[in-house]
Amino acid sequence: MKMSKLFVQTLREFPSDAEVISHKLLVRAGFIRKLTSGVYNYLPLMWRVLKKIENIVREEMDAAGAQELLMPFVQPKELWEESGRWEVYGKELMRLRDRHDREMCLGPTHEEIITSIARDGLKSYKQLPVNLYQIQSKFRDEVRPRFGLLRGREFIMKDAYSFDTTQEGLEKEYENMAKAYTRIFKRCGLNTKMVQSDSGAIGGSVSHEFMVITDTDAGENDVFYCESCDYSANSNHAISVLPKTKIEGDWQKAEIKETPNTLSIEELCDFLNIPPSLIVKSLVYIVDKKPVIALIRGDKQIEETKLMNAAGGNEIRIATAGEIEEMMAVNGFDAAKGFIGPEGLKEYNGYPVTVIADETVREMKNFVIGINRKDKHGVGYNWNCEVKLPDIITDTRLVEAGELCPKCGKPLKVTRGIEVGNIFQLGTKYSEPMNAVFTDVDGKAKPYIMGCYGIGISRTAAAAVEAHNDEHGIKWPLAIAPYHAVVIPVSTKDELQMKVARDVYITLQKHGVEVVLDDRDERAGVKFKDADLIGFPYRITVGRGINDGLVEFKIRETEEIMEIKPEDAAEIVVSAVHNIK
Repeated sequence: MKMSKLFVQTLREFPSDAEVISHKLLVRAGFIRKLTSGVYNYLPLMWRVLKKIENIVREEMDAAGAQELLMPFVQPKELWEESGRWEVYGKELMRLRDRHDREMCLGPTHEEIITSIARDGLKSYKQLPVNLYQIQSKFRDEVRPRFGLLRGREFIMKDAYSFDTTQEGLEKEYENMAKAYTRIFKRCGLNTKMVQSDSGAIGGSVSHEFMVITDTDAGENDVFYCESCDYSANSNHAISVLPKTKIEGDWQKAEIKETPNTLSIEELCDFLNIPPSLIVKSLVYIVDKKPVIALIRGDKQIEETKLMNAAGGNEIRIATAGEIEEMMAVNGFDAAKGFIGPEGLKEYNGYPVTVIADETVREMKNFVIGINRKDKHGVGYNWNCEVKLPDIITDTRLVEAGELCPKCGKPLKVTRGIEVGNIFQLGTKYSEPMNAVFTDVDGKAKPYIMGCYGIGISRTAAAAVEAHNDEHGIKWPLAIAPYHAVVIPVSTKDELQMKVARDVYITLQKHGVEVVLDDRDERAGVKFKDADLIGFPYRITVGRGINDGLVEFKIRETEEIMEIKPEDAAEIVVSAVHNIK
């Protein structure tokens, strides 16, 4: 490809609406252009990257025994009703009606469709196990699309689904897919960590995410890990062992104490001269419109996904001050935020109040707790004496760095991660409600045991930019770079420079190298800046040194520059390209 013909327009400045480096660079380097909120045009350079990632995924999925198909982007309401997800999926599901007034949706995921395909085509245990996958556009109507391709509304994804006769078969395929994913991301030039995670709207009993570890703002989740063993988990699934601390107060008796203007844990600690570990903190959440009181030790924080799952909901938010005051009034109290407690709150907004306690409060004694009275707290309180221990006690705590690993007891570390893949053990979550069954060896009908395995194709490309860049631009890993090399003649008016540049260009093409010849009549500095911005892995510059038989050879990833013969430069690139796998 000649640069003069390449459909690319680089920008001098970063786009004003871009927050993270992958978004900034992909727009500035001419890879993507925004169409509307969370939706992007993939321009020729980007499309080449995406096709290379797709091809790596296909090769590894096929090698792992999966079979490719393609399912519709538009899906009928009826199948989603069969699975029970039409009403509960949330506002991310883009719903629409066709001209016949039939309700449809734009597929954010394809569990219902694939289950219906299996239901119609897999009748006997003799046909199982099977793993089917597709690479398809998806649409999720994100409330706040951001970070470019990392959290858009429309995106490209590989999703695979396995069908087995037993849980043991599912676990075997789960491990098979985990190994395939490790190979895929390694080939894409990404260092990933497989971490335990929450299953979210997909469901299932066991799930893991493949996270690209990054210290940038693009990291979506905290990843907690142990350097002494193999434990690692996403923040919404991580657990830890807490160091010993004071959880029993010194009060001789339970009493109600005046605590004026103590609206925060810090103010209450200062007023009572106690550590926060002696306070049972009460927080009010709204989960699917229903009120939830979350109890947790005063020195710890709620992990909202854990709380939402404990409440059996799909959406969660902290209650506003106005909602809290209204809830208090409805239940006959005059308290406001800072004095909330679990006792006496019956209902709000037509729903009963659910109280969920974190495990940290179970062993607390002689503690401090809100009693729904303004400027007052209960001190020296105990469970099932002055206040009832809630029926629901589970882990809703956000783990913190330095807490102890649940496997080996060493301190946990934390870093940021970008999710590029996920795997789920679905079990019968979809096969049972959709009556997707096979006949087993005894002639009995049984539901498929299913697994689900996703890779964000466009997210993987963006994550690669997050992991491989510098102040000058992108540093594409060779296997997914849009082109492997660029050949730059410093002066297009110099006959010798142009002849050598063309010869190197033709030689590389003959040996299967994807190469660009920058034949533009531009200053050398402009060409160099564009080459670094776009991120060609290798740059061969033909300048005045060619009079001595030498060209400048640059490796973008390491910034190493050397003066070598044209044929040697070509040989290095050809060898690297032929050894990509």
